[in-house]
Amino acid sequence: MKTLIFGLLLIGLTQISIAQTQSQPIKTPTTAEQEILNLSKEKWVWMADKNVTALEKLFDEQSVFVHMGGSWGKDREISVIKGGGIWYKKAEVHEASVKIIENTAILLNRITLLAVVGGNEVTNPFIVTEVYVKKGGSWKMGSLSFTKINQPAK
Repeated sequence: MKTLIFGLLLIGLTQISIAQTQSQPIKTPTTAEQEILNLSKEKWVWMADKNVTALEKLFDEQSVFVHMGGSWGKDREISVIKGGGIWYKKAEVHEASVKIIENTAILLNRITLLAVVGGNEVTNPFIVTEVYVKKGGSWKMGSLSFTKINQPAK
């Protein structure tokens, strides 16, 4: 009897939780959040196209980049992209969210990245953290960090 009551209670709580989740409105991004989301999309295209001119303007002079094989600054990241050490062929973005804290934007992407690294084509699921800082009226990338996840992105 206790098992039956517990089971019914669990089902009832699950249904309430699902109903509450479904009734919550979807948050519309603010103008600044949408600006960052759009900038991030453009950045993936620039990286795929090896458009180092656009990337040099986007990356702050003090920016840092964290990859599976190491971390480095702006000059080396530009050099790696330009020279083909890493070719970000296609980033399939599955989810993206932005948090704005004063003049700093933190964007989280869940992606599947198709890249050529050291001449080998690889596909990996990542959580990518992008940090942008508003300087002189425009957003500059301060950090780009790849964290490989175990399960493929859905």
